[in-house]
Order: sequence, then C-alpha cells, then structure tokens
Amino acid sequence: MRPSRTNVEGTAALLEACRKYGKRMHHVSTDEVFGDLPLGSSERFGEGSPYRPGTPYSSTKASSDMLVRAWFRTYGVPVTISNCSNNYGPYQHVEKFILRQVTNVLCGIRPKLYGDGRNVRDWIHAEDHSSAVWAILTRGVPGETYLVGADGERDNITVMRDILRAMGEADDAFDWVRDRPGHDRRCAIDSSKLRRELGWRPAHTDFDCRKGGRSSTWGDRPFHSVMLSSKGNRPSALQA
Repeated sequence: MRPSRTNVEGTAALLEACRKYGKRMHHVSTDEVFGDLPLGSSERFGEGSPYRPGTPYSSTKASSDMLVRAWFRTYGVPVTISNCSNNYGPYQHVEKFILRQVTNVLCGIRPKLYGDGRNVRDWIHAEDHSSAVWAILTRGVPGETYLVGADGERDNITVMRDILRAMGEADDAFDWVRDRPGHDRRCAIDSSKLRRELGWRPAHTDFDCRKGGRSSTWGDRPFHSVMLSSKGNRPSALQA
C-alpha cells in the first residue's frame, strides 16, 4: 500500500534523520485526518479536534502526525505540524478537482461530479499555504500544531458551475457519477491560532473564478490559463 510507505515509513525515516543530525522539521498534513463535519453546521476543525480519519489514505496521514508528536515528546526533535485544507493554484496536478474539470472542458470531455455535488471543501490558494508554512518555520513554536485555511468554503457543485460559466459552457454541461467510497461530506478550517499567534493572513481571499482578470486570485489572465501554467498540465495528456 503506497500511502502507508510514504506517509508512515517515510515520515519515520525523516524524523530519525532529523534526530540524528539535529535538524528542525516541519510536517505538512491535511484536514482529512479529522474526518468530516455535518452539512449546514457552523462547526470547524481546530487544533483540538479529535482525529477521525475516514479513508485508508487519511488514516496514514493521521499516523504520520502521531509519529511527529512522538519524536518530539520522546527525543525532543524540534517539530511543528500544519493541517491544511484543499489547495488550488498554478502548477497543480491535473488529477485534482479544479484542474480535472478545466482540462476536461478544453479537451471536449464532459466533466464528472461525484454523488450529489453538495460535498464542501475549504479552498486555499497554494501561495497562501506556502506563506503559512514559512510563518510556522520561522516563527512557530516547536511541538505545536497550526491549522491553515482561508475561509473559502464552497460545495463541489458551485465550483463546477463557476468553472463551466467561466469557460463559456452551460451550467449543466457535466455528468453525475456514483459517489466515491469514504467521501468526506464537509471540511472547514479554523485558522485563528495561526493568525493570532504568528500574524499570518491569506493574500488570496477571492475564490470566484468567474471574475477572471478582475480577481486578485487569478491575476490578469483567464483563470484556466493561470491554472494550466505547468508544462505537465497539457490537456492532451488527460484521460477521461
């Protein structure tokens, strides 16, 4: 099982190397370790939220978080952890939700949407995630965990329709497919600790891709042009 090798064995190897050579380590994790939240609630994940991973992948990420804390407590390795929500931005891999829809449209393939489309994700621009990690690396307290989010909650059907409109397609120009196993219903991050203690703030707070060049998030180009800025994101490489 590849995730267990990467997330569990790989994390243990890095921690042991940091212990051996006296290095600082920051561990980038995911909000998936907390499971999901009810639709329509105001509840958000915080640093004290219980771990309830719902998939084999998120279980291995939860395991890696536990290893990081164990190396800190047992060996005093200077570590920090961040749990982040869904990322978007230039150079993202085409397997990810937004890029998958964009490249499908460009290839003349109808996008597909899981389940009822009401699953909610808390979106954050990759540049904001990076700046948060840098803040934690430079100002964070060893042994502490920080949650990273930009208050960007959107359900999948809204994101799908925004992409279709931005690319000149009809709202219903996609196909429904059966929901995937273990699909978390809603994820939402409370990043108040990171903002309060380290002074971090997201720079990209306008997620509306329909605004194209008028949005600070997408710059002065159409959003799908920005999202396809990587040579590895050529539409011809995409399979349905």
